Amino acid sequence: MITMDPTANARDERIRKRPEDYPGANLSNYEDFIGKFAWDQARALLDGLPGGGLNIAYEAIDRHLKAGRGDKLALRWIARDAKIRDFTYSALGAQVNRFVNTLAEHGIRKGDRVFSLLGRVPELYFAALGTLKNGSVFSPLFSAFGPEPIKARMTIGQANALVTTEAFYRRKIEPWRKELASLEKVFLTECSANLPPDTIDLAAALAQASEVCETVQTLPEDMALLHFTSGTTGKPKGAIHVHEAVVAHNVTGKLALDFHPDDIFWCTADPGWITGTSYGIISPLTNGVTMVIDQAEFDAERWYRILQDQKVSVWYTAPTAIRMLMKTGADFAKRFDLSRLRLLASVGEPLNPEAVLWGMQAFGKPFHDNWWQTETGGIMITNFLAMDVKPGSMGRPLPGIAAGIVEHLEGGSVREITKPMAMGELALRPGWPSMMRGYLNEEARYKKCFVNGWYLTGDLAMRDSEGYYWFVGRADDVIKSSGHLIGPFEVESALMEHKAVAEAGVIGIPEPTAGEVVKAYVALKDGFTASEALRKELLGHARQRLGPAVAPKDIAFRQNLPKTRSGKIMRRLLKARELGLPEGDISTLESEER
Repeated sequence: MITMDPTANARDERIRKRPEDYPGANLSNYEDFIGKFAWDQARALLDGLPGGGLNIAYEAIDRHLKAGRGDKLALRWIARDAKIRDFTYSALGAQVNRFVNTLAEHGIRKGDRVFSLLGRVPELYFAALGTLKNGSVFSPLFSAFGPEPIKARMTIGQANALVTTEAFYRRKIEPWRKELASLEKVFLTECSANLPPDTIDLAAALAQASEVCETVQTLPEDMALLHFTSGTTGKPKGAIHVHEAVVAHNVTGKLALDFHPDDIFWCTADPGWITGTSYGIISPLTNGVTMVIDQAEFDAERWYRILQDQKVSVWYTAPTAIRMLMKTGADFAKRFDLSRLRLLASVGEPLNPEAVLWGMQAFGKPFHDNWWQTETGGIMITNFLAMDVKPGSMGRPLPGIAAGIVEHLEGGSVREITKPMAMGELALRPGWPSMMRGYLNEEARYKKCFVNGWYLTGDLAMRDSEGYYWFVGRADDVIKSSGHLIGPFEVESALMEHKAVAEAGVIGIPEPTAGEVVKAYVALKDGFTASEALRKELLGHARQRLGPAVAPKDIAFRQNLPKTRSGKIMRRLLKARELGLPEGDISTLESEER
């Protein structure tokens, strides 16, 4: 049973759940579970390799084959034209083995770095798992990247091999390939009759390769994944993850996404980003569920039909996609039979309370927000299936994760703040299996993330008296106005409560007296038109909702807000454009629409 329990204080509003209504939930009694949890127990859920070894691909595929589960559907791929290709665990394993043998045939060995530049096609999944089974390092690139961000990441990562399409190669890599001496092999998909020089037709190579191979012996601390993340300035950072990360991928899938063997799971994130790898490949496969993969880009009706026709039970998506669905209205969702949906989850940026509650209108279930970073490798804080949801909250830490709010002291040290709802930097005690092991070739930058036994996330947050965490903003996004510290997320969420607002981005503008004043940028829902009257109405709405000290002093309308390709609103870019400042690294920018 799910019931609403609103109070005068918006942060006390909650969607109440009774644990007895979720008898099959993997985590129903939070306090009891965290008191008993240990990472050694999570490791024991996996098979491992002889001699203390561990390999992500073995746990995702071979372990299931060994246990006689090869006939189970592992991956259902839906092409743009709606044609379907199914891969059982056995069939997927055979293709993975073909890829391993292809790498070996062409001299790609343990420790070599294999990059992928592919859309959501089956070959991407063969490549990811095959690279890991080969003992090589897998590094995914987002297929919409242009030549420069691709070149930067492959240069930093010292790529030894690349898997991409012929069209991408000719347009994005061939012009500069000779500048990267480490790049030995390029495997191409969707090949023409005239293959580019010094490239390999992957389909032909796979067809000739054996379906049988052994997993290359890897140790838990061997490098497995290299994920790039962009800072506000400077070059991309290559976050190093090891095979031990699979321990967290597996158990957080059970606890945060409540995976059960009979689940049909759809993660809409592209594997070019860490969510699409950790929870779009590794976590569901290690848990033995069936994954749905859609090649096409977002389309509301298509998405609802996939949820309906594929009988999706666990759905993991992003706030940007949810807001786009909200534009179509809750009634549109109700045209489809979505009764199989058990858990709706969101990640990528904080989920506004309005979006959480909209889930109740459209699906009869809330969206469950969670928080993590490229650097953490896996989900750290979440709203659990059988636990009350406080709309706007990130939830509570996963078992095995010790989180806190810290303040910075003179001299560079930090200390924990225990007062409820005090603002500070969100920090984690190191030691979980999927924690990054470094930034590639940037040891000093990595060490700066750790102070006084804490990993500092760079996010400002608050923790309430029940242990729920509330996102405020990136540390460099917080607005200081007349002595007040204003979190942009709170202002954006208040604006989104207005019926006309689809998206909002908030920044601080320098002002001589106050230091900074709040300015908001707003994208409107379909059916609403920007006007001076609407601007004044939104200013009044925000002032009434937030009070004069926090509400924006100005609102500008935009058709679209600048976002990263993973859906995060780029506040720093709004500020740079407003003030005429350098834009910094914009390699992850979705578009240039203003």
